[in-house]
Amino acid sequence: MLTARLLPHAARLLDVILEGPPPADRQMDRYFREHHALGARERGQVAEAVYGALRHLALLRHVAGPDGNPAAWLAVALLAEGLSARAVEQLGYRPPDGQPALAARELAARLRGVDPAELPPAVRAGLPAWLLDRLDALLGTEEALALAAALGQPAPLDLRVNTLKARREEVQAALAAEGHALAPTPYSPLGLRRADRAPLFGTASFRAGLYEVQDEGSQLLGLLVEARRRETVVDFCAGAGGKTLQLGAQMANTGVVHAFDVSAHRLERMRPRLRRAGLDNVQPALIADERDAKVRRLRSKADRVLVDAPCSGTGTLRRNPDLKWRPLELETLLATQRAILGAAAELVRPGGRLVYGTCSLLLEENEAMVESFLGAHPQFRTVGASEVLARRQVALPLEGDCLRLYPHRHGTDAFFGAVLERSR
Repeated sequence: MLTARLLPHAARLLDVILEGPPPADRQMDRYFREHHALGARERGQVAEAVYGALRHLALLRHVAGPDGNPAAWLAVALLAEGLSARAVEQLGYRPPDGQPALAARELAARLRGVDPAELPPAVRAGLPAWLLDRLDALLGTEEALALAAALGQPAPLDLRVNTLKARREEVQAALAAEGHALAPTPYSPLGLRRADRAPLFGTASFRAGLYEVQDEGSQLLGLLVEARRRETVVDFCAGAGGKTLQLGAQMANTGVVHAFDVSAHRLERMRPRLRRAGLDNVQPALIADERDAKVRRLRSKADRVLVDAPCSGTGTLRRNPDLKWRPLELETLLATQRAILGAAAELVRPGGRLVYGTCSLLLEENEAMVESFLGAHPQFRTVGASEVLARRQVALPLEGDCLRLYPHRHGTDAFFGAVLERSR
């Protein structure tokens, strides 16, 4: 629960996140570095309050007014969590000078007067109207609202067990001995789940490299690659290496994984993770773009290529609720995805596999992108994702050939995955 000392920090941080282009987690890291007097528990309380406000910002703006201010929106969020108007006032909530002078009592009265049935659909869903319209077209109104409700809830904490060092049940027992109870994930044979977001980076098991934090949906996407011992594998958009580490372990630390990315910072974050995991079959490589010479030298040489493409991130709104309120340059993203997918396809040897994935809900970034790719690359064909997953001991019925995961159906982030194999 926030204290009077923390409320101004939460309001200022919410304002910074809504104003600035960087993602919320990076804005938070920067803010907390600048306010180092805040302890770990206080930072957690501020972050929880801000993320709660971001998840329900549509309703908060509806109650406090779109021309309100972050302090007022945060006050509504606290009221919605059960605090009384008196308690919010005692925390020190005051509308900033020049802003509409809505007292906490007035905000509380407005909140009590809200009839969910009379709210505009996008406000009820907690999503921008453009996204709700797309989900409605994809799933129908009733299921779109169920998905929206799931996207408005905090995500659990999923771990992927490092199979180079331990079996899942061994890691589960080791964490239980350290006071952390986790259950196996429903689908991934590599995963453990904790309902709350309590950090587990301080455990002896983590320091020993027995696991990494990775959403179950991301684990399933990695399983679609089916990387094997002594193969040449490319992780085209490796980032900080979540799936790269998974691929290296699939290969039993043999062969080579080329981990490409355009960000030196992200690749540097991968290196300590590789050491902790005990992997030495990964070669991180900074590239300028998808046509870099380091990429071209692998033309027709890769057994497997994973493209976890840069995307809208609409499938991760449980973790990144600020993405809902940022402008989306969809056409730019689609052009980037087409270029990366085309360049990645050139690396696949005859008989090899290309896996295309996103953490997006949008048809344009998923099925439509794959359909367009297949039309331009007749040497590739689609392989059923459920067939691949069944070989990896994953029982997951799917509609169609591609992997489609949703938080309201599967309890994961929303992921898309297509398995494409080259015939010649």
